[in-house]
Amino acid sequence: MTTPPQKIAVLLMAYGTPRSKEEILPYYTDIRRGRAPTDDQLRDLSNRYEAIGGLSPLKQLTEAQQSALQSALDQKCPDEYTVFLGLKHATPFIEEAVETIAAQGFTKIVALVLAPHFSSYSIGQYVGRAEEAASKHAITVTAVTSWATEPAFINFLASDMKNKLSTMPQQTKVLFTAHSLPQRIIDAGDPYPDELRSTAQAVATAVGLSQWSQWSIAWQSAGRTPEPWIGPDILTVIQDLGASRSKDEPVDGVLVCACGFVADHLEVLYDLDIEAEHQAQSLNLAFARTKCVNDDAFVMSALAERVIKA
Repeated sequence: MTTPPQKIAVLLMAYGTPRSKEEILPYYTDIRRGRAPTDDQLRDLSNRYEAIGGLSPLKQLTEAQQSALQSALDQKCPDEYTVFLGLKHATPFIEEAVETIAAQGFTKIVALVLAPHFSSYSIGQYVGRAEEAASKHAITVTAVTSWATEPAFINFLASDMKNKLSTMPQQTKVLFTAHSLPQRIIDAGDPYPDELRSTAQAVATAVGLSQWSQWSIAWQSAGRTPEPWIGPDILTVIQDLGASRSKDEPVDGVLVCACGFVADHLEVLYDLDIEAEHQAQSLNLAFARTKCVNDDAFVMSALAERVIKA
């Protein structure tokens, strides 16, 4: 059965996560480009999952985002779009999703990555894999490559930030974070840091924060490789803030806005809610984190609009 020509496939792409403890090893191996982790590396990752409840909730959250995007598209353009899920490091892989799309007769794909900030290293790779897989079936791919300053996204972050700040000490520093990348990517001119800064600036302006005295940017979750990654790391920044408490501009609290992540998963639930919070508490700093988008209806509706315009 062939899909009517006007129907468009939406390929919603995300990182992926193990769905069971048995999948942790193949998942980690895929991240390492086919190189199996050492026993110590595997044990460390497994322990991190145990610390947040056994596994990441990312699978369920990504599927909820898929459903929310489909619902928003159905409301705006009934029967015109079908949303498929393609993952980078778990099944259904991006290539598997494209095969399903082709088998159902679609000739057009709008690709959308569940990450707001463009980088050739991240979003560029997602889209590249989709395009390569689609080219085998003469399927055209149009991508939404950045939604760093999408108003609904900014409003979501700013609203929760205002609520969180109202419960924090007066001298609270806001740290906007995103996943670090290898420094060589940035040295080659990648726009990723500028993308993050555009989000941070827009949210800070909406909240009424003064740059540097009230907010700054940090990076997190750097890969464990010999090469340097973008910094400063959030744990280092928190350490420095704790050390500056006796200086002219003391800080009594840290509020993290993980605007580079749109779902609660390992890099948020462990790297921030456990590691970063522990670091702050050890320095007698109050700590809080703004909410992740997850399947927020207003943000998903805004992303649906971007799909339609694409």
